[in-house]
Parts: sequence; C-alpha cells; structure tokens
Amino acid sequence: MDQQQRSRKAQLASWIGITGNLLLSVMKGIAGWLSGSRALIADAVHSASDVVSSVAILAGIRYANKPPDKEHPYGHGKAENIAAMIVSILLILAGFEIAWSSVKVFWGEKPSAPTGVALAAVIISIVAKEVLYQYKFRLGKRINSPALTADAWHHRSDALSSFGVLLGVGGAMIGERLEVNQLVYLDPIAGVIVALFIVILGYKMARESIDLVLENVLDDEESKQYIVTAKNVQGVKQVDEIRARTHGAYVVVDLKVSVDAALDVEEAHHISKRVKNKLMNDHEDVHDVLVHINPYSTD
Repeated sequence: MDQQQRSRKAQLASWIGITGNLLLSVMKGIAGWLSGSRALIADAVHSASDVVSSVAILAGIRYANKPPDKEHPYGHGKAENIAAMIVSILLILAGFEIAWSSVKVFWGEKPSAPTGVALAAVIISIVAKEVLYQYKFRLGKRINSPALTADAWHHRSDALSSFGVLLGVGGAMIGERLEVNQLVYLDPIAGVIVALFIVILGYKMARESIDLVLENVLDDEESKQYIVTAKNVQGVKQVDEIRARTHGAYVVVDLKVSVDAALDVEEAHHISKRVKNKLMNDHEDVHDVLVHINPYSTD
C-alpha cells in the first residue's frame, strides 16, 4: 500500500469517527438532559471531545502526507505522533472533567435516578463505540498509523466509559425502585471510576507518543531484516554498521557497507544506490536510506 492509499484510508476513517462522535454526543447530551443523568451528560462531553481529537488526527494525517521539503528533509511523518499526543492530552482532560462533575454530586442534594431514556442511550453508545474501535484499530495496524490506532483506543475508552455509565444508571434506577437511597449514588460513583481509567489510559498513550516523537532506534532483532536485504545486493561485501530509527509511521535507515577497495568512486556510488533502492522497494516502512561506502578489508 503506497502513501497516498494509506492517507486516503486514514482520512476516511477519521471522517467516520467525526460523524459518529458528533451524533453520539448530541444523542447522549439530549438523553442526559431529559433523564437527569449527570454521568450521561459527562459522557456526552467526552464524546464531544472525541470530535475535536478526530479533527486533530485528520489534520495530522494530512500534514504527515506532505512530501519532504528543505526544512523537513525526512518528511512530515511525526505529525501523526504529535496528533496522537493531542488525543492523549484531550483524553486526560476529559477524564478529569468527568471525575469533577461526578464528585460534585456528593456535596449537593440527593440526586434522582435517571429514567429509561438514559439506559437506551448508553446501550446504543456502547455498541457504536465498540464498532468504531474495531474498525479503526484494525485499519490503524494494517496501514501502520499511530494516530489512527490512538484514536481507536479513544473509542474503546468511550465504550468502557459508557459501560460504567450503564452500571451507574442501571444501579441508580434499581435503587430508586427498591427505595435503597444509597444505590442512587451509583451514577456519580461510576463516573468517577471511569474517569480515573480514562486518565490512566491517556497517560500511557501520551508516553508512547512522546517516545515516537523523540525517535526510537530499532534494536538488533528489528534491524536484522534490513541487514539481510543490504547484504544481498550485488557488490556489497558486508554491512559494517546500521542505524534504523522510526520517523512517525515509517523508518529511516543509515548504514555503512563495505565494497571492493579496488572499485572507483562511480562504481561504488552505483552500489550505494542499489542498496538504497533495494531497501525502499523491499520494505514498505522504509522511506529514506543513507548509505556510506567503506573499502572492504579482511583485517
């Protein structure tokens, strides 16, 4: 799959996410207001933050697809990782917002249990969010898009958030029906628990994104495939050194190879070009290669 196809698929997935989140946010907001469920209203705000994050992901994917230029000779691949960091920050902020809105209930009057409208809205939300998670996660892994994968986990966190709301709403409704006042507080309690989970998930995603932005050097096992490919190029005596590092969704390879010391500069240059082309043609994740030629020595 070339870069253009990858970008088109990622952008389509982002637009699907934006549309789905917008519809779910409106539905849960109205249902939460009509039913009096604070947890569902907070969940609606969470879904609204997803719209913002999906827009950030879309902008990151589009920018990452720009070709290399003078200021960015290795391309713009890190834009996706920066977008993933934005999603992580929004996830953490949404978690704190949900926690605060739920905690405030304990300092006020005894809340009323939500109505059946909230229950129906939560069930629809859980199903829709899980479908969006499965779609984006599988696509993100297939096209190697860290931003899309991060957004997929955002959908999964929403599904779990809505599941927590389901338990809270259902428990509060049962408590009111059985006249067990303590159960009415299950709605805000569920909101706090889910919020803590969302903050932890956002923190983990942020750490992963930071590692990628700072560039991650591949270990010996991961680099082995590139060494094998370079060794198979005609004229290469041995691979002396290799440094393969991530640059957003793709890999940049710097390597030193030894060739016959009797070759002239032009012949050695042709070998380096063959090594570069071979690596980029055989490995879809490799987008740039720098080859340094050494004279082969048996010493």
